[in-house]
This record gives sequence, C-alpha cells and structure tokens, in this order.
Amino acid sequence: MSATDEPTIRVMALHALAYCERLFYLEEVEEIRVADAAVWAGRRMHQELDEPADVVTLTLEDPELGIRGRLDAVRRRDGSLYPVEHKRGRCRSGPDGPAPWDSDRLQALAYALLLERHSGRAVEEVRIRYHASNATVRVTVDDAGRADVAAAVARARVLAAETERPPVTADERRCIRCSLAPVCLPEETRLAAAVVDQVAADQKPTPVRLFPPDDERRSLHVVNQRARVGRSSDALSVKEPDAPAVKLGCREVSDVVLHGHAQITTQALRLCASHHIPVHWVTTSGVYLGAFAAHAPAVQRRIRQYRGLDDPDLATSLSRRLIVAKIQLQLQHALRASRKDRGLRARIDEHLAAIRVAVRGAAHALDREALLGHEGSAARAYFRALGHLVHPDAGPDLVPQGRSRRPPRDRFNALLSFGYGLLYRDVVSALLRVGLEPSFGLLHQPRSAAYPLALDLMELFRVPVVDMAVLGAVNRRTFDPTSHFAVTGPQVWLSDEGRRRLIAVYERRKHEEYRHPSVGYTLSYARMLELEARLLEKEWSGEPGLFARLRIR
Repeated sequence: MSATDEPTIRVMALHALAYCERLFYLEEVEEIRVADAAVWAGRRMHQELDEPADVVTLTLEDPELGIRGRLDAVRRRDGSLYPVEHKRGRCRSGPDGPAPWDSDRLQALAYALLLERHSGRAVEEVRIRYHASNATVRVTVDDAGRADVAAAVARARVLAAETERPPVTADERRCIRCSLAPVCLPEETRLAAAVVDQVAADQKPTPVRLFPPDDERRSLHVVNQRARVGRSSDALSVKEPDAPAVKLGCREVSDVVLHGHAQITTQALRLCASHHIPVHWVTTSGVYLGAFAAHAPAVQRRIRQYRGLDDPDLATSLSRRLIVAKIQLQLQHALRASRKDRGLRARIDEHLAAIRVAVRGAAHALDREALLGHEGSAARAYFRALGHLVHPDAGPDLVPQGRSRRPPRDRFNALLSFGYGLLYRDVVSALLRVGLEPSFGLLHQPRSAAYPLALDLMELFRVPVVDMAVLGAVNRRTFDPTSHFAVTGPQVWLSDEGRRRLIAVYERRKHEEYRHPSVGYTLSYARMLELEARLLEKEWSGEPGLFARLRIR
C-alpha cells in the first residue's frame, strides 16, 4: 500500500503521540476519548478567540503528508502566510526565554506543512500563543522540523497496526493532567507491576488517585408503566400521566432504565446515543431484557480478551480469584453483622465454619467444576446464616429460608432477586463502557440469556452492594411485609412501591464510598464496578495483578 492509500492521521493525534504513545493509541486506535474539565476549557477558549478580521480558519488534509487538521488561525504578513496555534496553558521556560513544548512544536509544524501544501507557498514559521503565559513563541519550519513530522506519521502508522497497547510512560508527571488517566490507569499499572514482582509492602508505590471517586451523574429509573421519556432541546423529558414533565440535562444522567412498559422516543434515543448514555429495558420483576448503547469500537480490546480466554491457565486463575473473593466477602459480611452479638455468633458458627472450609478449598481448586462445588457449599451455608442476621423486629415474614431464585418464595429473596437484577444491569453497562464482550466469560457458561462475563463480575459485588444493602434496609424496617410485596401462591414479588423503595436503597448504596484494598484509595461502588472491569481488561493486556482483590473489613 502506498503512502497516499493510507488513511490520514489527525494533527491532534501527533500532538498526543509526542506527549505519550499510549495516549495516542487509546485515542486514535481504540477510539477512547474523554473530555475532562481542562478539555472543555480549551474548547471554550477556541470558541471565544477574538481574532482579527483578516484571519482565516482552515480545515486541511494532504494524503502525501498523511495528515489532516483544523488550523486555529492563518495570518498574512509581508506577503507570507503563517499559522497561529492557540494554547490555554503555559509555555516552557527555555534558556533563551519562552519555548514551546515538544508536542506543541510537532503539532504546529504539521499545521505549517499542511498550509504550505494548500497555498503552494513556502511557510517559514509558525507561531504558538500560550494564553496563560501571555507569550507567543515562534517556531522555524526547517528540514529538521519536516523530518520530525514525517517520523511521527510513520511511528503513528506502526502503532495503529498493533493490537497491544504501548507501555505506560516513564514520566509519571504527564499522567497527572491527562484526561485519559481514568481509562489508562497508569498509577494502578505501576502498582500491579510491583504486585506481580512481589515487591515488599513497604516498597510498593502508593498510587496517586487519578480515577474519579464517584460519578456525578445518576441513573434515571422510569418505573411508572405509563411514563414516556422524550427530548426537550438537549435535555431528557420524563412525562407521567397527570403530572408536569421533569427535565434532566444529559450531564446529570449516567443511564436510563425503563421498567416494564415505560416508553422512550426515537429523538430521546438519538440524544442518548450522542451523549453515550445507555438505555436499558427490564421487566417489572427486574429481569434484564437488553440495552441500547453507543460506544466506540473495541476491536483491539476484544482481541486481547479472546486471547486471554483461550489460555486455560489464565482463565482458571482468574476464576479462582473471583470465587475466593466472593466466598471471603460472604464470610466477612456474616462476621461483621454478628460481631456485637455473641448469641447470634454462636447460632451461625456452624455455617461460618462451612464457609471457611469452602474458601480454603476454592483457593486450591484446579478446575471450574471444583470451584463451582466450593462456591455452592459456601452459598448454602451463607444463606442459612443470612436468615439469622435479620433483626427480630423486622418480623418473621422478612426472614429468608435459604435462597430461592426463579421465582423467589419469600420476601427477602424477592428483594435480593430484584437487587441482583439492578446490579446485573450496572455490570453490563460497565463492561460495555470498558469495551469488553460480555458474551464470553471466565467461569459462567452461556446457558441462558444472561451474559456470562457480567455474571462473573457480579460475584465481586453481590455481597457489598446488594446483600448488605438489603439486610440493612430490612433491619431498619424500610419494607412493609404487606404493602410492598405481592404474593401469588408460592411466588413473591415486589409491588410498585416496593420496587421504588428498593431502587432508592440500591442507588444510595451504589454511590457510597469505600476504600478499595488493592489501590488504596476511596471510591464509590458505582465507580468500583468500572474500575474492576478495567482491571480485568488489564489482566488480558499484559498488566495483571489487581483484579478481584476487593474485600470488606
């Protein structure tokens, strides 16, 4: 293939390449782009530029150079043209005064070459205006600059053909202000390397938190069966019968959940797609039906996922880590809930012993069947103990008799099943956001409509997000055994009001913050879902070590 047959590369991508090859790969190859506050501020600055009337803004492309881009401004002086690039930040301090950063210099030179090809005239210099420093830096367009642009284009094409990500940059300072740090997880990658290398605890790096502690946006649950979600300008409008419409800006909504027969318009779906807001459909009983989500292509991530799943030793190791984590979370929950009551602890001591035996067995299991056997033993003991953890004041109707699923046969299990449905939806969202294929899992097999990988990742969060929240709500008498449930023969379901209450309990719990033991910083369970999905993706991407180490105290 000749150079002119290759797709052109954005000049902004060359800027990213000079800053960090991994940043270039994530943005241009995997097409992951995150607009943080600094990015929005930069865009706003470009919109508000007060340029002279003779300034022209151009969007240019040249197949021979292999680049394309939009020039901020083109000026004319003494018959010569020169581009001007605007930067919101500060310039570098050089020995002779203000100097450009390497990435800014490369970007500006690329724009100069595009302008030269477009105008047919030699462009001798390009200027970079640093607004924070109130300084303008001149960059000469010489043979060395032309060679630098050509080398950068060649390197970009090499990286674009790879399926493996470049390593994290050695310059940790560059990661702190990078908008893609929550996706790249550079600090966690360095910590994972120390874990794999078995570095002593006092010598392991302490990660700087670059991952947001919580999502300011919230899930929009539409429970009313006659409600409709529409679009009003750039906001979602929820209309219920005999009530005024409620408008929510797209920056307020993380995802839309339609329960039962609630509706959404095509216009609202298009708005959600443009803002990467997934829309989920669930039944009134909490069964997940499907999702509509607009996400960037994830070919490279899925290739790495398939390769990882094709390695039986790696799949077994990760499955073992998942099941051990799940059983230990169950044990810790039971111990925590009974620590202040010696009589209660004595009543569940037999079940605690069975869970301890199961976790020891799972830690040494060599195949999937053995893992599932130990998981089943632990689950039976755990749910028997769970019935003792319900406070007597909650009433006998809310005490579970073991675990019953399809259908739930008591009120506590009805709460658990609906809560697990909510959790499943959030896990699917996290996997899609990270770019993993949820149809291919580690431990679970495709025996039902549920995604196996989502069921795998759920194992880490059933106890801390659903079990603990439901038990706490029951012991606080949040649910009325009569009005919040519907009993049809041996089957028990939540009423409309019961669903609303459990959704509120679940969403509050999801946004509670907890210190993650692997990374050492505090974040909400909502963000933790995404973090664990990204840590799982790293297990297949050559940066293993931190996945499935979540525990509770």
